[in-house]
Amino acid sequence: MTTAFVLIDMQMGMAERIASGRPRANPDAEEKVAALLALFRDRGLPVLHVHHDDADPDSPFRKGEPGGEPMPCAMPLAGEAVFWKSGSSAFAGTGLDAALRRIGADRIVVAGAVAAFCVTSTVRAANDLGFKVILPGDALLAFDIPAHDGGRIDPETVLRVTLSLLGADFAELVTADGVEARL
Repeated sequence: MTTAFVLIDMQMGMAERIASGRPRANPDAEEKVAALLALFRDRGLPVLHVHHDDADPDSPFRKGEPGGEPMPCAMPLAGEAVFWKSGSSAFAGTGLDAALRRIGADRIVVAGAVAAFCVTSTVRAANDLGFKVILPGDALLAFDIPAHDGGRIDPETVLRVTLSLLGADFAELVTADGVEARL
């Protein structure tokens, strides 16, 4: 069983959100992501990066723009695949599925941003495609969101609900420290 690390949207646009003071859960997520990258690299296991390239010219998440660049904690190394997506799921139109199958990965660890959006879409798609998913909840960025009926939902609640939904049917929930025992 080959396990690959799929890191989603850890781009400078996220760092800008954080620096602006936007409420978020997991203030140590960047450290957890860096530790997971080091673990997979030390073990010689595949690392695949997925970045967002938004069609909106006002979005900070644009290929070739400063907000589209990787965060320092998530810099791809030579030889690590980098995929660019324009939608929510890392699998939609990127070739990620084929790349994972080429390297014989049948299990993936997913981390990155944003928990309730692109991470959720990716985890659900991975499950639909037959991959076993390990999800270290403390290696996810999660922000507050507007509530459908007014006000805002705090980032801790957003993350708790997101992990509860994904853990119910789509992924094995762990901490970043718990990933090593599953490799």
